[in-house]
Amino acid sequence: MASQPQVSDETPSAGDIDWLNTAESAARLGITPRTLYRFIDEGKLPAYRFGRVIRLKAADVDAFIESCRIEPGSLEHLYPDTTTDTSSTEATRT
Repeated sequence: MASQPQVSDETPSAGDIDWLNTAESAARLGITPRTLYRFIDEGKLPAYRFGRVIRLKAADVDAFIESCRIEPGSLEHLYPDTTTDTSSTEATRT
């Protein structure tokens, strides 16, 4: 009997990786393929070329999504202060 080669549990084989094409990746991210290509080109999202085909690991896309998570309180600059001083408005009415 021939012995089976040892396969490390740390590195999955290519057959075990969940690959996405660019259309699937863009749809998963809710962006256009053009924006996806820009993210890849800027190094924000790792991708792999197999001949003429570009593929992304589903785990990398999911990790990218998590890295884009907005922390609470980080968007205060996008909306005006909702607490207004009502006494100054009433003074101008009378």
